[in-house]
Amino acid sequence: MLDMSFYKDKKVLVTGHTGFKGAWMCEVLLMAGAHVTGYALETPTNPSLYELCSLQKRMNSIIGDVRDLEHLKRVFDEVQPEIVIHMAAQPIVRESYKNPVYTYETNVMGTVNVLECVRLTDSVKSFLNVTTDKVYKNREWEWGYRENEELNGYDPYSNSKSCSELVTDSYKNAFFSDKRVAISTARAGNVIGGGDFAMDRIVPDCVRAASEGAPIIVRNPHSTRPYQHVLEPIFAYLMIAKAQYEDIQMAGSYNVGPDENDCWTTGRLVDLFCEKWNAVMDTQASWKNAYDGGPHEANFLKLDCSKLKKTFGWKPRWNVTETMEKIVEWNKGYLQGEDVASCMRQQIEEYISCL
Repeated sequence: MLDMSFYKDKKVLVTGHTGFKGAWMCEVLLMAGAHVTGYALETPTNPSLYELCSLQKRMNSIIGDVRDLEHLKRVFDEVQPEIVIHMAAQPIVRESYKNPVYTYETNVMGTVNVLECVRLTDSVKSFLNVTTDKVYKNREWEWGYRENEELNGYDPYSNSKSCSELVTDSYKNAFFSDKRVAISTARAGNVIGGGDFAMDRIVPDCVRAASEGAPIIVRNPHSTRPYQHVLEPIFAYLMIAKAQYEDIQMAGSYNVGPDENDCWTTGRLVDLFCEKWNAVMDTQASWKNAYDGGPHEANFLKLDCSKLKKTFGWKPRWNVTETMEKIVEWNKGYLQGEDVASCMRQQIEEYISCL
């Protein structure tokens, strides 16, 4: 699967490191002994996992905007990274309806700028663009989308990520035919885990409401999504980045999602949250259906991850039930003022022990 010793002393640049997913990624890399540089805007939430874990004190953290090519290029020149993991994005569907231009600028031109820096930096050997399961044209199929399906996301967020995929493929064909840099994209399902404080995401919404003793508002309880713990895609990303660094033939586009039995409706996921939360916190958390007829979102979405499994022998490690237990454990510690960074590292070690 993945020998994390590969990352010891490797120079890794992570865009979007101040976000929820980026913070988990940087913690994993730091534990592996990598020299980590992050490039991102200020933390997108308050509180933020990045600040709670004091990551800014333990890595080379640079505050910057991926839309700023000149600044980004200076960082590449200074750092001379070997591996680049591009995670910076405007990641919220509803926000993309409010600010479509910013969403496209960040998710499309941001990707162009990162790839341009990769093109102009000889030290880079492995590049991974992290996109989303929403890049596919959604036909509300009962089966999972495969990597060769049509890319055409509906809403501005999803569509901008489809464009990011196309940009990556164009750069790969136009500028890296000499195979100097291995280039892949990873399309991940819905990621959940401790330390997510974003708005308009179901698990953070659950935690906020339950901790305040308020009913959880569920906008679309019947939508189906491929839910997975944040460590599942992170270790898959690192596996892909390592494999293509060592053998460029491993580069490609990969779906990263749970097994089919972990594609749950939102209502069922919230039921599970309430069950686990109430058992640990001794409360009576509950939810109510509050469909508001808001902007379009897909009702049914699954990924076919056969390619990732066949190519790397990969498989998910934590199912949704185990994942929810980890989420409640993390949030209990946070609400009780415990050391969440220690909890985070412990969960990483528990996940590694399953590999």
